[in-house]
Amino acid sequence: MFDIDRWREIFQAISKNKLRTILTGFTISFAILLFILLFGIGNGLKNTFAKEFAGDAENVIFINPGKTSKPYKGLQIGRRIQFENEDYSFLVDEFEKDIQYITPIFSKYLKANYKDEKSRYQVRGTVPDIQFLEELVVTEGRFISQFDVKQNKKTVTIGRLVEKDLFGKRSALNKTISIDGFNYKVVGVFSDAGGDSDERYIYTPISTLQAIYGNTNDIGRFRVTFNPSMSNAKAIAFGKRIGQKLKVKHDVHPRDQSAILIQNMAEVKGQIGQMMFRLNLVILIIGLGTLIAGIVGVSNIMVFVVRERTKELGVRKALGATPKSIVGMILQETLLITAIAGYSGLLLGMAVLKYMTPTLKKYFITDPSVSNTLMIAATVTLIVAGLIAGYLPARRAARIKPIDALNAA
Repeated sequence: MFDIDRWREIFQAISKNKLRTILTGFTISFAILLFILLFGIGNGLKNTFAKEFAGDAENVIFINPGKTSKPYKGLQIGRRIQFENEDYSFLVDEFEKDIQYITPIFSKYLKANYKDEKSRYQVRGTVPDIQFLEELVVTEGRFISQFDVKQNKKTVTIGRLVEKDLFGKRSALNKTISIDGFNYKVVGVFSDAGGDSDERYIYTPISTLQAIYGNTNDIGRFRVTFNPSMSNAKAIAFGKRIGQKLKVKHDVHPRDQSAILIQNMAEVKGQIGQMMFRLNLVILIIGLGTLIAGIVGVSNIMVFVVRERTKELGVRKALGATPKSIVGMILQETLLITAIAGYSGLLLGMAVLKYMTPTLKKYFITDPSVSNTLMIAATVTLIVAGLIAGYLPARRAARIKPIDALNAA
């Protein structure tokens, strides 16, 4: 039952001991605040990594040409490696069982216009597989097809923001746009989870760009996705095999690291996984240490509080107060202080994270936040710890005889 006299006594005790109340509350609030900030920043780092690789397949290998850094078979240093259509066929034949998708890319920055609207975009000559590799979502029409590639069709699938730039609120589907003076038919529009920059690409058949710009077989780079059933170790080994085979084909020294550049997301994923594990471990240790420090602080204060009130408790017992009522009063006071301080620390932590969000973006920390479950769990933990911290000394004080309490005071 609600005992108004009990609560009146509690508020009187609090008002008479403002410094003690403030110290107890500050310990709890600061522990919760620091806990939320640590976990929020940790989650912000995770969000940054997730955003960085959003919109791309996780099992992708980037293959880029470079320059040789070692002489080999009479060939000089500084020779630029050039991929061609033959390399595409070679990779498909050599690694057919291990490859999920493979896309050659031949890109140029070109000016596109529709009527009076114009802008420059990266036009990517490629094949249909890139839709799955880039995880593009076609929102209107279709993606460029294999038929388009075989027939050197002047067709394009454009990004959502390209459509917005050139067509405003109108649909671009089946319209004709001019790219560097050549007319292309828009067969589709796509969106990409990777963000605005990825929605300003234009995709067209690679054969079309090769025919228009030099009637060449040149390919700028490859992207390959390995079989998703591969373990991380096998995927890393697979990427190294691709590099070795291409080095042999292009007469590159086996230990030349700059001629053919392989970036395997399996390696990146493993490195990120290790880093995030260590980060989470550090945050967990510091976070738990913060909570433990808060618990110890509350415990020490409550022991001091009960000892300070020994005489008062002795008088209460002499006037007929039961041990149960004394323990209950101290626990209620403790609960009130810890609950208010814990909730205040929680609100303050959320406010600080929100305020710091724009600044933290400069340090690659995106949308720092803490789940409601974790925040409530941490707050409840401190409140429960505060109750335990108050209960143990209160129980000892409730057992003391009135005369001993008065003499001790």
